[in-house]
Amino acid sequence: MRILALETSCDETAVAILEDGHRLLAHMVSSQIDIHRRYGGIVPELASRRHMEIIYPLTKDALRSAGLNIDQIDAFAVTNGPGLIGALVVGVSFAKALAYANKKPLVAVDHLNAHFMAVFLEPHPPRFPFVALVVSGGHTSLFYVEGPLRYSLLGQTRDDAAGEAFDKVAKLLGLGYPGGRIISRLAEQGNPQAIALPRPLLEKNNLDFSFSGLKTAVVYYVRECQRQKKPLPLHDLCASFEMAVIDVLVHKALQALKHTHVKRLVVAGGVAANKRLRKTLSEISRQEGFELFIPQPAYCTDNAAMVAVAGYQRLLAGKVEGPELDVYARKLIPRYL
Repeated sequence: MRILALETSCDETAVAILEDGHRLLAHMVSSQIDIHRRYGGIVPELASRRHMEIIYPLTKDALRSAGLNIDQIDAFAVTNGPGLIGALVVGVSFAKALAYANKKPLVAVDHLNAHFMAVFLEPHPPRFPFVALVVSGGHTSLFYVEGPLRYSLLGQTRDDAAGEAFDKVAKLLGLGYPGGRIISRLAEQGNPQAIALPRPLLEKNNLDFSFSGLKTAVVYYVRECQRQKKPLPLHDLCASFEMAVIDVLVHKALQALKHTHVKRLVVAGGVAANKRLRKTLSEISRQEGFELFIPQPAYCTDNAAMVAVAGYQRLLAGKVEGPELDVYARKLIPRYL
């Protein structure tokens, strides 16, 4: 069983081919960072146009890399949300055309489901159930995952996602885009305890997140340095900000494990590639006695391999779509607690 999967939910065009649910035959990702860098963030219209330009040649490259013809593909999978509507439409329309022209089944994949299913690309994936923390530029959510298609929302951000906060703080500091990588690189040379920044919602008895207050605290700190005509301790500020975000993510993840009585934590999404987050969680997992599963960085950022894994499970369950398949920017998921 070979599945060709497509991912166009934001600013990466990605194509992957997966065989029998675990063997990756092709894994292609085309980044748009250079296009959006000059604007300091993603411009949806430009993202959609680039997806249209690259999706066909990238699919041909994936087939060539796998040594396959299109008629050797057994099914197609595509992300249909959440994400940027225009970008999603490109991927879904192309997937529909491929499925129709080749008379093969089409499955639709939820982007967040795909992120935490990416861990099944690793040699030693977790058993169900587990708690999943999905943390990226557009999403910060906690899920209780009972099976490949059975998951419930535990908590989510009420404002900015963690990755979005990184990008906004980087823009404030004039560091460029994408902000997360730049801040993390500068943070390596700073003291994470140097500047007192808030840990939003740590005191609340819930599993939701909020990062807008932390971002505002950075704004006030920068203004105070300017008012006092003091040099901005950039490395320390980046390290302190990064640590504040990590403290919140770790605290909420531990709360979720406690509430669900689960001893397995999966962390996924672009921010899961952050070195300090991975190191902190690894140390705490040993201290607290739970199993930690994080995909390798290539499967944390947006990619089609994770879509193929999730799509394979949907195909096994008979969740096949027709030409009426639509896209969505957001999706309501029932809460578990």
